[in-house]
Amino acid sequence: MHATGLSATFSFGMESVTDEKTERSLPRSVDSAATVGREQVAFAALRHHDFRLYFVTSMLAMMADNIEHVISYWVMFEVFHSPVLGGFAVVSHWTPFLLFSVYFGALADRFDCRRIIQISQLMFMGVSLTWGLLFLTNTIQIWHAAVLLVVHGLAGVLWGPASQLIIHEIVGVEHLQSAVRLSSTSRQLGILLGPAVGGALMLLLGPSIGLIVNGLLYLPLAVWLMLVPYTGHRQEVPGVGKARGFGVKEALNVLREVSGNRAIVSMVLLGGFSALFVGSAFQAQMPEYAHDLGADKEGFAYSALLAANAAGAVIGGLLLEGRGLLQPRVRTAIVCCILWCLVIAGFAAAPNYPLAFTLLFLAGVFNLAFNSMAQTLVQLLAPSHLRGRLIGLFSMSNNGLRAFSGLTVGVLGGFIGVHWSLGLSAATLLAVTIALFAFAIPSSRE
Repeated sequence: MHATGLSATFSFGMESVTDEKTERSLPRSVDSAATVGREQVAFAALRHHDFRLYFVTSMLAMMADNIEHVISYWVMFEVFHSPVLGGFAVVSHWTPFLLFSVYFGALADRFDCRRIIQISQLMFMGVSLTWGLLFLTNTIQIWHAAVLLVVHGLAGVLWGPASQLIIHEIVGVEHLQSAVRLSSTSRQLGILLGPAVGGALMLLLGPSIGLIVNGLLYLPLAVWLMLVPYTGHRQEVPGVGKARGFGVKEALNVLREVSGNRAIVSMVLLGGFSALFVGSAFQAQMPEYAHDLGADKEGFAYSALLAANAAGAVIGGLLLEGRGLLQPRVRTAIVCCILWCLVIAGFAAAPNYPLAFTLLFLAGVFNLAFNSMAQTLVQLLAPSHLRGRLIGLFSMSNNGLRAFSGLTVGVLGGFIGVHWSLGLSAATLLAVTIALFAFAIPSSRE
């Protein structure tokens, strides 16, 4: 993949980041990002043969990830009946994003992204096979579960930045928005299908054999990466982007380097605030919402409520791609987040099941829209020597901070009720997002 003149529109070196004239003109440049895809071709990224293969193989891997959750969580509950272990499963999933996203982004900047993704898939596969063998031999202990949960979380963080650099190289600047949105859609499709396929594997093969078979679903992506030439670095010089620390320290270092770029900073903050105040914490409280809406927590209505958000993301992603809608703009991303806040608040106050289901579906659409757009803008505007670390920073913000959304929605809900806690969290996020809009779009007088 050769760099085109268009890439110069979005690749800002450190000189341009700190240049006052460039900084002031940045919002206009970002808002013109949509002109990159002037053709507005439906499913533009799927024109690339290699991206089609990546789309399918990564969807299988994400489905395997969720199948593992479905089966392993169920067996852990059956064996240990430990709410603490269930809570640790959530913490171990999101905390690695908070601690290691930027560092693993730096690794993606320096090394062959194919090998990094293959390592992550081998980690996923090893975890799934080990779960299956431990359940099959009935030798599972709590410390085994804790280690496997941590390794699984680390594999997810390792996969993220390298995968974004790979798809950037496959499709180039022109179709990056389409690729990021379709990748997000494939991830949601895996989340949507995972519970159904996981349940079927448990029913047909049993939990142990089901997990062993599930481990094989990670193979297609790992094998495909052996056959393609992409390293994730295009024609960039290898060996750049060395991390200087872990967690918050390195995140602040990266943020300081791009502090003059309002678009990047605002998109990182948008992902972080949305994760911190709301995230996906309402999913963990779904049994109570379902009960209050008159749905049996073990029936189809409850399952449909759980799936509504992912279904909205999948169908919304396909519709947006099919119509070539919502090209990457800072203003559009923030407006979509504002709409997400409104529908989440509406869900918290919904008086009946059909309205709640509809609002959760719309929440999936808006969440995919603003998250994929924010991810795209960060990648497009990132200086080439910082791209992996900035992708890691966005992942840290948008995923790692979800570990704390359990406080804003769950713990607060224990005192005032989950409907009020979710509504107040969404209202707080709405106020913060409106302020972010003012920050991201400076007035013409500046």
